[in-house]
Amino acid sequence: MATIDAWLPQAYQLDKQVLTEIYEALSPALYRYAYRLLGNPADAEDVVAETFHRLLLALRHGHGPRRHLSAYLYRIAHNLITDRYRRQPPGEFALDEALEASADEGPEISAPLHLAQEQARAALWKLTPDQRLVITLKYLEGLSNEEVAAALGKPIGAVKSLQHRALGSLRRSLSLEQIEAWL
Repeated sequence: MATIDAWLPQAYQLDKQVLTEIYEALSPALYRYAYRLLGNPADAEDVVAETFHRLLLALRHGHGPRRHLSAYLYRIAHNLITDRYRRQPPGEFALDEALEASADEGPEISAPLHLAQEQARAALWKLTPDQRLVITLKYLEGLSNEEVAAALGKPIGAVKSLQHRALGSLRRSLSLEQIEAWL
């Protein structure tokens, strides 16, 4: 991500080519992050669009990040996702939707997998917001402890502590098979 952070001075100048490159480099990972937490492609796309909209507004007013751009964007996305959950908690598992979403696989494969993913998503949402963010960024998006710490605005030691507590909570809530299905 050092290359992306090197683009920040040009991004503050609202250079369209650099902004496009930043979007193309980071939007797929932000989409995966939002989709994993929301479980809905349209909602995930909305979160990504609003995340980059807020970045543009911040850059335009000179209030954007000076480094750790990816962590900055994940934090915006996380806040947007949290706001969505406050307004409307995740719904119940819908068997019909699971079968439609995985039409290529037989229902004996797709429905249990989708159910396991929904259970893992529900367990993730039982964590504190910071624990949830640490687990998602570290294990699902592959960010380093330093990048996760920057996203949370916390020391690395605090990130490691949050990670330890979150993993313990997930182990108590889920079987190993459920965790692996979600990853």
